[in-house]
Amino acid sequence: MAEYEKLSIDQGSDVAIQLELVDQNNNKKDLTNYSVASKMKRSFNSDSADTHAFSAAITDPTDGFITLSMTNTQTSNLKVGSYVYDVEISFTDSGNNNVIERVLEGKIRVNPNVT
Repeated sequence: MAEYEKLSIDQGSDVAIQLELVDQNNNKKDLTNYSVASKMKRSFNSDSADTHAFSAAITDPTDGFITLSMTNTQTSNLKVGSYVYDVEISFTDSGNNNVIERVLEGKIRVNPNVT
């Protein structure tokens, strides 16, 4: 089951969110051969025009680190308000099946900028 976290983003700012994944025994999760994806939407039923993808990268696979990012140009284009988001990791198992695990989900508040 995914962890739940509330986040906030300042409109017009660069954003980098670092995640450290651990397994059920609190050991660093080895993300070697995994990929990661993350999106945010105004609501679960939003269409693709209101969906924004994070640049998601596994930055240290053996220590379980993931970084989600958006540029200031991307966050400038976000509407102020509440969004939902999730983060999923995936890998291909020995049977050549794509296995997807949601590791984080929650709400994001986009705060307005003045400058």
